[in-house]
Amino acid sequence: METPTLAWEKEARLRAWLAAQAHVLVAFSAGVDSTYLLAVAHQECGARVQAITADSASLARTSRDEAIAFCRERGIAHRLVATDEFSQSEYLANDGQRCYHCKAALMTAMQALLQTLPQHAEGQVVLALGVIADDLSDWRPGMRAASERGAVFPLADAGLTKAEIRERSLALHLPTWDRPAEPCLSSRVPYGEPVTVAGLQMVEQAEAALRFHGFATCRARHHRIGSEAAPKGWLCRIEIPDAEIPRLVELRATVVPALRRLGYAQVTVDLAGFVSGGGNLMLSVRS
Repeated sequence: METPTLAWEKEARLRAWLAAQAHVLVAFSAGVDSTYLLAVAHQECGARVQAITADSASLARTSRDEAIAFCRERGIAHRLVATDEFSQSEYLANDGQRCYHCKAALMTAMQALLQTLPQHAEGQVVLALGVIADDLSDWRPGMRAASERGAVFPLADAGLTKAEIRERSLALHLPTWDRPAEPCLSSRVPYGEPVTVAGLQMVEQAEAALRFHGFATCRARHHRIGSEAAPKGWLCRIEIPDAEIPRLVELRATVVPALRRLGYAQVTVDLAGFVSGGGNLMLSVRS
């Protein structure tokens, strides 16, 4: 029987690949995977690595601030780039290809920045995203958009899983090693419901309120009540781990008014509990 490859062995492959690169741009959201990739890239490449963070309404402000702080503390070159997905009708329509349009906008912004680097003329700059091995089995149209535009996925290529990245992040003393997954805020809006900046602001504030009460892993799913032609307000469907639902029910007299102050007419708890990537379960057709 073949001996399984250990996480540190996979990391060694990742480090060897990074060390061989002339210059690396890392798409950095301050989440578990991109933080690990950036930290290792900085150790291997030093000044030859630069972090790029999309300054978008779909990125929580707390994540944006954490990205800035992380790079400042470690002396990593960091750029915030504006992305234009909210000006695209295809993105706002929020169909099953939303992530494709989002990642395409990020890649456009990164490629524009890439053009300003002297190394680009020699074809020595790679655009690296924190895609991991686990992502290869999920519905990830954003990966296709990035791949079509020349991005590389060194974590996935090394075979690193989420569990292994957490293990190695702990060994490297990264603050994100036990952080819950943090997909973009637009993922809280059901497919088919238009994405709006105002709606994402409600989502961000609702989840901040839940975390304030100790629910570290949570989702505030954003649903329209009524139809787009005849709206009757907004419903917040809370997803938290099964074991924490009783405590949320106990706190409902505090939590519900807090969410109503944000503009939610109704607040519900999903008895199925927290499901990572749960929005994709609503897709009936995958293309």
